[in-house]
Amino acid sequence: MLNICWESRRTLLKAWARALIRMAGAHALALAAIDLEAQPQVSWWKDITPIFKKSCNGCHHPGKLKGDVDTSTYAGFAKPGKHGPNYKAGDPATSLVVEQITGKEPDMPKEGEPLSAAEVALIERWIKEGAKDDTPPDAYSTRLKSPPVYRSAPVISSITVSPDGKWIAVSGYHEVLLLELPSLELKHRLLGESPRVESVAFAPDSKRLAVSGGAPARFGEIQIWEVETGKALQAWKMGGDSVYGVSWSPDGTSVAFGGSDKSVRVFQASDGKETMKFDNHSDWVFQTSWVAGGKRLLSGSRDRAMKLIQVANGQFIDDINKLLEPVVSMATHPKEEWSAYGGASGGLRVYKIKENQERTAANRDVNLVREFEKHPGVVHAVAWSPEGQWLAAGNERGEVRIYKSEDGKKSRTLSGHQGAVFGLAFSPDGAVLYTGGFDGLIRGFDMKEGKLLVVMTPVRVEPILQAREK
Repeated sequence: MLNICWESRRTLLKAWARALIRMAGAHALALAAIDLEAQPQVSWWKDITPIFKKSCNGCHHPGKLKGDVDTSTYAGFAKPGKHGPNYKAGDPATSLVVEQITGKEPDMPKEGEPLSAAEVALIERWIKEGAKDDTPPDAYSTRLKSPPVYRSAPVISSITVSPDGKWIAVSGYHEVLLLELPSLELKHRLLGESPRVESVAFAPDSKRLAVSGGAPARFGEIQIWEVETGKALQAWKMGGDSVYGVSWSPDGTSVAFGGSDKSVRVFQASDGKETMKFDNHSDWVFQTSWVAGGKRLLSGSRDRAMKLIQVANGQFIDDINKLLEPVVSMATHPKEEWSAYGGASGGLRVYKIKENQERTAANRDVNLVREFEKHPGVVHAVAWSPEGQWLAAGNERGEVRIYKSEDGKKSRTLSGHQGAVFGLAFSPDGAVLYTGGFDGLIRGFDMKEGKLLVVMTPVRVEPILQAREK
């Protein structure tokens, strides 16, 4: 009897134990389910973008599309690459990106460390959860909400005077500062999206201003502004880096510019339609200038060439110069078909703007009009006076040297700049030369005697102590 009771008790205890195990398992599964439900979905913007930025974007961005794959944006990654779709939403097992980032020796990334197990798991989860896009609407915008407050004068990378002599425009950070002449009173702050302004140019009628620049390694941008009102008329982003050397066609209908993609482009100023693209340079293009009544275009590049281009069809005509040093600055003579250029090694030369077949055959510099004395460092800026009798050149040592066009003799040196001079602009009557550069100051020099007439910052600079008190 006791044995029967004991056996019954053992059986009952075993049954209770099995029940408890089943209950514990169910409880654990329930807890796991609750945990999974509580865990937020993987975010493209917060979770996946940082992984791609660290390990993938170096080879897969608009300026360098290896395998035709762009990981820099959701829209780019959603486009199929050279080998097909990058992922299949809901199915990481058959997604190409997962195949390439997993295994003992992953195919991607080609350079650097493989993705960690946690990073791979995030990408797999994101795909399994539907590969959704949660990029914020303004995620890629670099536009400031209000004009910048300067603690020191902003570097002036470009300066220009309007053909009618009423305005002077200089570059700032995210903006162009438009001042009225002769008072030099600040009238408009043209706040754009580009952090860096590389060049500014007034239209022939002085009513519009073209601006080239961008965000380095992100985008290039051309902006068109209405001068009188300071109203933005057009803005076009392009490529993956800043654009340079903007110039207007003589009739004011088009703008030309160069880029780090080695191209020269022409856009219609009214709607941004591309009407010409020239890809004959082998390095960054820093300068453009219209010649022959707008039928031809001259470009200057880091590849050392000044190339003559037929605008109507983008046909390459010839290099007008012997390839001696990178072309940093360039200016077309107001009356003669000549172009002056400043070089990265300190050279300053003037060339005829014409075909150069003899140079091609015998490596002779037949178009050379004049070679000037060598400068102590890069010649960042060159400018002709309105009648063409003077050539001004600004260098990285803070000098502006003035030369007579007729014989190439140096007339004077304008000094006092602290750091490189990046911009030069004559007044329309040739009486004043305005300069700008690294120290952020506008200077005006009398051309008859070389005297300094004015020196000023184009925008208010807030003292650091005052800024702290605020």
